[in-house]
Amino acid sequence: MTTRKRILITGASSGLGEGMARRFAAEGRDLALCARRTDRLDALASELTEQHPGIRVRTAGLDVNAHDDVFTVFRSLADELGGLDRIVVNAGLGKGQPIGTGYFAANRQTIETNLVAALAQCEAAMELFREQHAGHLVVVSSFSAIRGMPRNMTAYGASKAGAAALADGIRADVHGTPIRVSTVLPGFIESEMTSRSGGRTPLVAGADRGADSLVKAIESERGTAYVPSWPWTPLSVLLKALPVGLFRKFV
Repeated sequence: MTTRKRILITGASSGLGEGMARRFAAEGRDLALCARRTDRLDALASELTEQHPGIRVRTAGLDVNAHDDVFTVFRSLADELGGLDRIVVNAGLGKGQPIGTGYFAANRQTIETNLVAALAQCEAAMELFREQHAGHLVVVSSFSAIRGMPRNMTAYGASKAGAAALADGIRADVHGTPIRVSTVLPGFIESEMTSRSGGRTPLVAGADRGADSLVKAIESERGTAYVPSWPWTPLSVLLKALPVGLFRKFV
């Protein structure tokens, strides 16, 4: 399998994005890291280049909801690294409240960030990959995408289901070409987002295990992968089949 040497990750200043950056750096990959918090990005870049002197790390401040900036930043980072071999669409937001309870603004922001901004990132990535005739697009969805979620997860789950469908459609479109497309669906993994959510998060995997599993799934370049595979792969089958009343109690 092709080694993806030059990897761009959005939402790389914390959580799964930071965890992925650390693991790819340890494997000698060159990195393009994007996030809004540039101070944290720059600190991470300095740490990684000190620990792994043979790699290149470039950073860029990016709010993925500034859609024009997504295209500009992706192309600029590709120019700096002489191309990009893999782009990980990871930036996301976990806000949300039950629909109809007066929190439309928060629910809209979640869907705009996790779906509309994901579309902008996919568009920018695929423009580069179509020009190169090669590349690996990775869309970080969520286990919450498997079916409609209740309570605070409704808008979030819908946004992640949309992102997963977007990735599936792109994969079908480029099937048979050198461009690969993967959808990864993490279960509950310890991160800033889960700690702020205030919701119930059973079966939470530690941040290290979650990042290790995520990188392993990405490197396999499978079309779809639940992360960590245990217990989320079998749970995906179970939860899809549960009657809504039982499903609501479980999640």
